[in-house]
Amino acid sequence: MIIDWYPGHMKKAKEQIAEALPKIDLIIEVLDARLPVSSANPILAYLRRDKPCIKVLNKQDLADDAVTREWVRYFDRQQNVSAIPLEAKERRSANALLKLGRKMVPGRGIRGLKPLRVMVAGIPNVGKSTLINTMAGKKIARVGDKPAITTCHQQVDLRNGILLNDTPGLLWPKLDDQAGARHLAASGAIGENAYDTSSVAVATIAELSASYPNLLKQRYKLPELPETAQMVLEEIGRRRGCLVSGGEVDLHRAAELFLRELRDGKIGRISLERPPMTPSGTD
Repeated sequence: MIIDWYPGHMKKAKEQIAEALPKIDLIIEVLDARLPVSSANPILAYLRRDKPCIKVLNKQDLADDAVTREWVRYFDRQQNVSAIPLEAKERRSANALLKLGRKMVPGRGIRGLKPLRVMVAGIPNVGKSTLINTMAGKKIARVGDKPAITTCHQQVDLRNGILLNDTPGLLWPKLDDQAGARHLAASGAIGENAYDTSSVAVATIAELSASYPNLLKQRYKLPELPETAQMVLEEIGRRRGCLVSGGEVDLHRAAELFLRELRDGKIGRISLERPPMTPSGTD
């Protein structure tokens, strides 16, 4: 099954971002720390060109800490780019982010000087709105566990020398990299009607079986992993009571359960993507 998801408002979001960028000093791109490549929008990279950019590796508490440190070093080697891992709800992390922003754009963002004009961007359901609310110290952006909550552009004066531009979550019109699309689906960034839940769960289990086998065994109390990812999903379904009449496993229910636990961090801290030239880690 090909995964493709591009709600109509996203075309308008792209136009709004392109129109606002000339007046922006700094871009904060919010990424999912577990999948920094798949959650980075190539359209945004094209539009921002050489403007200073901070890559926020959000949901760091769900990601493999060692791999996240590798990603920070990887991004920091790029021109006009810095990276910072954080949890969007933490006020201290938000303050560190704003401090880094002022450092990257000297002469702006200090009281009495010109304001630092910041655009916060990212794909749907990556924690962008939560981060904006934390930086503002109050709820100004809608937050939800479904993609495409924010559908319009807004500007917020933080009254500390920083003007924030909030943008709708933006995906690109065609998800050419289907492996990346599966990562997005597994993380919850894509509407569930756009993909087959069982197929995404099986593909993700196959990856975790190679990179984090012990976490799977511990979470689902498996002495050993079955031979195939499909068999692992079936065993998860049996052990969690995802059954239909006759004792057969309801694969759809088992897949939903697995993906829900993956997104909630109940399986453990995992990273689905690693920087180039970084060897696969072990748990």
